[in-house]
Amino acid sequence: MTGIFQLKGQVKQYDWGGDSFLPQLLGIDNPQHLPFAEYWMGIHPQGPSRIESVDKHSTYLSEKEPLLSYLLKILDVREMLSIQVHPNREMAQLYFERENRLGIPLNSPERNYKDPNHKPELMVALSEFWLLHGFKSPEALKETFAKYPELNPLLAKWEEMGNRGVYQWLMELPQLEVDAWLSVSANNWVNAYEQGALSKSDPTFWAARAVKSFCKNGKMDRGIFSIFLFNLVKLEKGQGIFQGAGIPHAYLAGQNVEIMANSDNVLRGGLTNKYMDVSELMRHIDTNSIEPRILAPKADGVGLRHYPAPVDDFRIQSILLEAGQEFQYQAQESLLILAPAGDLEITDGGASFHLGSPDLCAYVAANTSFTVRPRTRSLLFIASGHNRSAD
Repeated sequence: MTGIFQLKGQVKQYDWGGDSFLPQLLGIDNPQHLPFAEYWMGIHPQGPSRIESVDKHSTYLSEKEPLLSYLLKILDVREMLSIQVHPNREMAQLYFERENRLGIPLNSPERNYKDPNHKPELMVALSEFWLLHGFKSPEALKETFAKYPELNPLLAKWEEMGNRGVYQWLMELPQLEVDAWLSVSANNWVNAYEQGALSKSDPTFWAARAVKSFCKNGKMDRGIFSIFLFNLVKLEKGQGIFQGAGIPHAYLAGQNVEIMANSDNVLRGGLTNKYMDVSELMRHIDTNSIEPRILAPKADGVGLRHYPAPVDDFRIQSILLEAGQEFQYQAQESLLILAPAGDLEITDGGASFHLGSPDLCAYVAANTSFTVRPRTRSLLFIASGHNRSAD
């Protein structure tokens, strides 16, 4: 089977999502201002996509692509997400089977491993985007401990115990001690935030937002410590970043396109009201200091650019087309094509349909030649399951 098909993804209305960006892209009225956090495109059982031919025959994408190795998403992050760590493939397989043997239901809130797969992720910013990514360098940590009085006591512990020891100590600290430690500073952070005295490049800006979101009735979220321990990263539109196994990270604000292995394995480390398993978190977290690697796309030829990732589960390319700039492509493998900006027509010589808001995505079967004709300046992302840059 060859050809092109319209693809309909699924919206996820998590509390942290915005109420306008995705509804506008998808042409959905949202008078109640409900949160639209993510738009999923793939075969994940918690949000399977459907594809539709030009004669309106509809089926699940999984019927055509039962082994699709990735999940493509658009995210609108209004409120910060939890601090997350993902296991590597071998550990995911081992501990998924272990939880199965223990009889923990897949839908249990205390289930850590939902499948036997790893979950590497690569995101590309559609706007200014802020996130936490990995532990700061030793020099930056020393500067942080000295700069913020509430963190001064951590310097001696860090010099004695290092990144891993201090992080585990903080994650296991009794809740009453966390509350006592952070409560006074929390009031000061929130006051400064509400007066507009903090910039997004200051960790206390995000600490204040965390207090407002997650700290109720005097109970402090210990994930606030990580806001100071981790690298605070700002991405500009078009820049990307890769989150590998074990790297702690948290999305803070902005819109992005994200591609990941087809998995839902998440170990949380704070900034959340959801279940946290500290022992499992410590089993997988990489506490080494890292320098965030901000990705600029590399030219692939014919105007395409790709974002390099050291995994073979997925590949994502982008192209920016001007009005009237026709783009032709021969798909060797099946593709998902996403058009978050612009107005285009896609055709395979027989079928043709609109691509762009509200028709954001198309599925292209393997061995299909297709042409894209933009009516306005348009941005395309092309996702595939075999990443030649990782070979």
